[in-house]
Amino acid sequence: MLTASREFRLRHLAASVLLAGLSLGAQAQKGETVKIAWIDPLSGLMGPVGQNQVKSFQFFAEKFNATNPAGVKFEIIAIDNKLSPAETLNALKSAIDQGVRYVTQGNGSGAALALIDAINKHNERNPGKEVLYLNHSAVDPDLTNSKCSYWHFRMDADTSMKMEAITTFMKDQADVKKVFLLNQNYAHGQQVAKYAKEMLARKRPDIQVVGEDLHPLAQVRDFAPYVAKIKASGADTVITGNWGSDLTLLVKAANEAGYTGKFFTYYAGVSGTPTALGAASAGRVFQVSYNHYNLGGQMGKWMDEYKKRFNDDFYTGSVIHIYSLLGEAMAKAKSTEPVKVAAALEGLTVKSFNGEVQVRKTDHQLQQPLFISVWNKADAKYPYSPENTGYTLVPLKMYDAYVSSTPTSCQMKRP
Repeated sequence: MLTASREFRLRHLAASVLLAGLSLGAQAQKGETVKIAWIDPLSGLMGPVGQNQVKSFQFFAEKFNATNPAGVKFEIIAIDNKLSPAETLNALKSAIDQGVRYVTQGNGSGAALALIDAINKHNERNPGKEVLYLNHSAVDPDLTNSKCSYWHFRMDADTSMKMEAITTFMKDQADVKKVFLLNQNYAHGQQVAKYAKEMLARKRPDIQVVGEDLHPLAQVRDFAPYVAKIKASGADTVITGNWGSDLTLLVKAANEAGYTGKFFTYYAGVSGTPTALGAASAGRVFQVSYNHYNLGGQMGKWMDEYKKRFNDDFYTGSVIHIYSLLGEAMAKAKSTEPVKVAAALEGLTVKSFNGEVQVRKTDHQLQQPLFISVWNKADAKYPYSPENTGYTLVPLKMYDAYVSSTPTSCQMKRP
């Protein structure tokens, strides 16, 4: 028969063990290393963009390793896919062979589609070893519509969302009367042209589309012939989804040919383009994005630190979304297992650098505010100068998430 004091001690011990177990359960993932395979171009014409983004992922891994609520450590494994869907599949296999369960990619929707398809098949065949794809910049709307997948989450705004913001802004620009559409000949570029025509017809039916052209992705070295077509069409405005060298060389050719029309772009702030813009593009080149160079606050401090360390500019803000959402989802799931983390990500809302963002459950498309900015001289109010040009992207308009949100046709198959 137990004495009263011994019974008390045993009960106290049992309670302590239970509490310790609960505490351990709440932080089951604490101290784990979460490897993320970064699969994008590190070579070729688009190499500078990839190199910037690898540094961005590594820089913010350090920041979030110190603060994420799950207590995990993020580690980036960079693999060059040479902008090729076939190389992307080789890179994915290599990553899986190394035990990686999280993949990020964003440069090129063809590579994104290859990843979604391969990951769907891998996860179906390998229960318990699932892989999750965190898309930082591939913006073809089909990826969260007809091709949507439970294992894919997009942290950028898609092509149609950005075009909603561009055309909402253009609606009030009385001097825009004739538009030329020049884009890269792959899913994203084709979609830019498609949505521009549809949305302009709805919001400004008086605007004429006076020309349309598609060119090979990351292969054109001289855009003078395309600029000659633009000038000949009489266009006062160009809409382009071009990025990397394809935007840098286009802008350079336009400036050299003395074209003085407006450009509405998706990626004017990306490596190499600010230098090409220079003084000649002031007041004429606009960008739609979920961020800009002059957000200030914590983002401003991070950007200054990044520039000081790398002599480069940070612009892929979706990197921050990825770490913020992963940390919260892993804390919520009490696990780093992709199946549990995917379930925790659905519908998750966090406060990010551009306001409140939410992972829409129906299609895993992040809903977030968007900005329209214009290339102009840096000043005391907007001081950040990309590539030390003396110019910057000055914010003109911010649209809440609901303005640019577009419907989805996604019929998601859940495990």
